[in-house]
Amino acid sequence: MAIKQEIEKKEKRTCLYDKHISLGATMVTFGGFDMPLLYQYAGIAPEHMAVREHVGLFDVSHMGEVTVKGPDAERYVQHIFTNDIAGAPVGKIYYGMMCYENGGTVDDLLVYKMGENDFFLVINAANIDKDWAWMQQKAEGFDIDLQNRSDFYGQIAVQGPEAEYNVEKVLGLPCSELAFYTCKTIGDVIISRTGYTGEDGFEIYASHDYIRECWDKLIAAGVQACGLGCRDTLRFEVGLPLYGDELSENITPIMAGLGMFVKLDKAEFIGKEALAKQKAEGPAKKLVGIELFDKAIPRHGYTVLNMEGEPIGEVTTGYHTISTDKSVCMALVDAAYAKLDTELQIQIRKKVFPGKVVKKQFYNKNYKK
Repeated sequence: MAIKQEIEKKEKRTCLYDKHISLGATMVTFGGFDMPLLYQYAGIAPEHMAVREHVGLFDVSHMGEVTVKGPDAERYVQHIFTNDIAGAPVGKIYYGMMCYENGGTVDDLLVYKMGENDFFLVINAANIDKDWAWMQQKAEGFDIDLQNRSDFYGQIAVQGPEAEYNVEKVLGLPCSELAFYTCKTIGDVIISRTGYTGEDGFEIYASHDYIRECWDKLIAAGVQACGLGCRDTLRFEVGLPLYGDELSENITPIMAGLGMFVKLDKAEFIGKEALAKQKAEGPAKKLVGIELFDKAIPRHGYTVLNMEGEPIGEVTTGYHTISTDKSVCMALVDAAYAKLDTELQIQIRKKVFPGKVVKKQFYNKNYKK
């Protein structure tokens, strides 16, 4: 009983938990939260295709939010963030990483420029406590007000070709003027043209009560509720990384092929020296895409072999893709084997399946620019 109580205590619930239960969702623990894996008895595919072809609704209230305000807010964010936000216009959003001094990744995140000396940082659910402790530690010497607002905000993502229509007509939130990776506030609501699916879409941050109202309106309008299952298949198909798989304290942004978000011409940021050295010398391992010639499914942790049968890496994420009907994966392999069309093999249980290196983006993104 004590063990069960301890497990239950560790599982947090978002403000939409009862909504998921009422829809018959299959619930799983992710990032310390009790989250919906899927709603469809038919599996993940219907939810996945709803986003690709129409519109889907995700509960992403488990994500963390940190605000940075004060005279040194921009200088502080520049110090902890690999991308360059210097002189950013209000409403602009940047993707990048926070790194350790050795170049390993603390987390990948979004930075919203909300106003002069006012930033809104969105971090991964599983990393909230770790990130918050690290950000507090790195705040010494900066004149800022740093606040962890993760418990205040609820968040939904409306994703797919019909996302704009539903946000404007069903929720009554004007959003058509927003360009990709920009945001605005409407009262106490933050709305951004962002997402994690490769489709056009919006993310809405607000109080728990308001987010619950939005969820009910969208579900009543016939929008498909979508779980973590298709969130992963959607992001994977378009080559977006997941922290813990394609990024980690042992996988740098350079190794993951995310060097475009590491601005080495900035004056300074944590990890700059190590990342500059790695970029100049070339990383020992690189993240690649691999397509198998068979229908077998490569899973996280499976061993990648060269054609001589020697281990040269491992799979980070793998699926038989829903949108393209191919067995593909992302894998971290020795740099010598990262060139496109290099033939490799993957050990799947007791068998070995051949394949080749391909681009990590297995499906074309459909963002509104």
